Amino acid sequence: MEYKTMTLQEKAEISMKAIELEEAGKKEEASTLYRTIPLPGYIAKCVKKYFGADTLLQTGWNLAEAEAEFGSDWLNQSNN
Repeated sequence: MEYKTMTLQEKAEISMKAIELEEAGKKEEASTLYRTIPLPGYIAKCVKKYFGADTLLQTGWNLAEAEAEFGSDWLNQSNN
């Protein structure tokens, strides 16, 4: 799936929809929706460092902000 960066308003709208899903008992759907919100670059970098790039990719988080900050090939670089 191709992800994009988002405005604060877009992130808030998605969060509100995810909260509605959680309140309706749809926890897995809410979790999937939350992961469409871009993971901040510094968090993505920490997850990569301590758990590895493959694990980070398997989480399904939107990595568009990390990619915008570190470059498109940052997951394959050993120094990031």
